[in-house]
Amino acid sequence: MAQTKKELLEQLAALNIEVNPKSTIAELRELIAANAVTDEPVEEVAVAGALNDDETVEPKLAKAGKRSAKGLEEAEAKAEKTEHQKNRDAEAAEAEAKPKQPVKPTRSRLERRSKGYRKAAEAIEKGKVYSLAEGMELATKTSSVKFDASVELHINLGVDPRQADQNIRANLVLPQGTGKTVRVAVFADEKAEGADLSGIEEITKQLEKDQINFDILVATPANMAKLGKYARLLGPRGLMPNPKSGTVTTDVAKAVQEAKAGRVEFRVDSTGIVHLAVGKVSFGGTKLLENAQAVMASIRAAKPASVKGNYIKAVHVTTTMGPSITVSANE
Repeated sequence: MAQTKKELLEQLAALNIEVNPKSTIAELRELIAANAVTDEPVEEVAVAGALNDDETVEPKLAKAGKRSAKGLEEAEAKAEKTEHQKNRDAEAAEAEAKPKQPVKPTRSRLERRSKGYRKAAEAIEKGKVYSLAEGMELATKTSSVKFDASVELHINLGVDPRQADQNIRANLVLPQGTGKTVRVAVFADEKAEGADLSGIEEITKQLEKDQINFDILVATPANMAKLGKYARLLGPRGLMPNPKSGTVTTDVAKAVQEAKAGRVEFRVDSTGIVHLAVGKVSFGGTKLLENAQAVMASIRAAKPASVKGNYIKAVHVTTTMGPSITVSANE
């Protein structure tokens, strides 16, 4: 039997549901059906495609725009930057509060040297300008190596090597020699007395095999054309005969004798400095002084006319792997 409206209202009141008295019977029946309570247990229904507890749903990414992978990364980076800017003062204060790691002081150039070098450097008075004789004598005492070290002169000139007339280059025979055994080859038809290697055919055979068994190559002007094809082999090694170095001459015997006696060639580098070895530590101060004076005289004689003012700026003496000694540039 159909329930009346009064009975439906009483049933809703029993369910503690407030309703509008003006509602129709159909509306009241729908409200009762929606809020009906049953005593039967509710069975859990497995839903197809349900997720486990440890699974997460990945959001679908757009190909472009703010919801793309790149857009999301940029948004995260921007958020991190904004957060960092907000907390910058706090982070700086926290960093200052932390104990700082002790910083080791940078060692000086002398402290990074070997023990032998530091001991030798103690014999040189810092800031003092020695005479050339004192510098050569001191150089023989400050060599800390176990072999017979070379004694070198380093002369800073007030020239501009980019100018053709200021590109200083010369050669001389050291009075006391260089202390080195020099192998001299003569590129000429006749055999030269004192040469270690001579003869065009013999030297050509060795050059064809890229073999170089000499330290100085002397040639006559007439045979220089035959050496042209070997310029790439000899040139980079400084072995190409040159009239300025005295290795292109008609008097090959004299050239060989001078080369054996200690002929050296010097040339200013791109920074305006001449580097030249003037002998060995075993020479002693007197012989080294003679060689050094000969070099200084040759450099002064090569002074270009276009150079004004101070020509020789500074002179330093040193040995192989030894400390530098400042000597007077006016001697």
